[in-house]
Amino acid sequence: MNALTETRAERPAAGGFLEIRGLSVEHPLRGGRRVHAVTDLDLSIAKGETLGLVGESGCGKSSAARAILQLPPPTRGSVRLDGQELTALSGGALRRARRRFQMIFQDPIASLNPRRTVAEIVSAPLEIAGEGDARSRREAVEEMLELVGLDPRHAMDRRPHEFSGGQCQRISIARALVLRPDLLVCDEPVSALDVSIQAQILNLLAELKARFGLTMLFISHDLAVVKNVSDRVAVMHLGRLCEEAGAETLYRDPAHPYTRVLLSAAPRPDPDAVPAPLPMAEGEPPSPIDPPSGCRFRTRCPRAQALCAAEVPPVTPRAPGHGVACHFPLD
Repeated sequence: MNALTETRAERPAAGGFLEIRGLSVEHPLRGGRRVHAVTDLDLSIAKGETLGLVGESGCGKSSAARAILQLPPPTRGSVRLDGQELTALSGGALRRARRRFQMIFQDPIASLNPRRTVAEIVSAPLEIAGEGDARSRREAVEEMLELVGLDPRHAMDRRPHEFSGGQCQRISIARALVLRPDLLVCDEPVSALDVSIQAQILNLLAELKARFGLTMLFISHDLAVVKNVSDRVAVMHLGRLCEEAGAETLYRDPAHPYTRVLLSAAPRPDPDAVPAPLPMAEGEPPSPIDPPSGCRFRTRCPRAQALCAAEVPPVTPRAPGHGVACHFPLD
């Protein structure tokens, strides 16, 4: 069997998988100010698990994902993949480690080089990694295109502008998986697609996850999508982790006021439903350049008290597998 076509079941089993501790991402501005995109984020993903990461736009989801993949490395913190500290790697060592983790980007068309053919795009990771010869790489590309639902005979020599958005996302998935990575980070992979195409891509990701034994970090602002694809869900607000729990638990029994706000804002498929007011105080969202002290949701939280401004709430276990960072969690 060609090394490029082996299945995940034929590769050695991994131990503990992705551990993120104290991850912080800051972007410098003029005048010495900084954007605090992510602050002291702790996450853990077990082998073969899908963790959904949700939050409103600008909360730091994509910044965290890129920092995990060292694109670029975080300002502070630890990222351990199967026991290997990624933040300590650089140059050739980091390039070799990248075989094990890949990313699917939000805009399927913009993420593909318009001057390259599909064959060149999908085979690029193999060439960079030094895998096989030209013939074996072409065979691997053909196999992967078939797995994502594209006919290699019609797709290989065409360029991205000749495909629809959904087809371009399939090409992006093929490129991400051609090296058979262990970790796949999906940064809003269906938000730019029509609803009918979204379901196809989500089903495809589920099939490929089962086939290759993937571990996934799935980022989205669509709560319904996250619930359907995730084993556990983590909620972020203004760069900090608010709550983390199993998908069913979090949607049924949210403990953080911000989680309840997100769930209340999600549209319901009922034309007669009357939107209820969001359970939070009025006012502008705070800025990541000058975030509030203590709990970063306190300026909009109706349950906020003096303690919320004085101390950052730690993530406290509420039940097995359910943690919440709130001084006054919901009953």
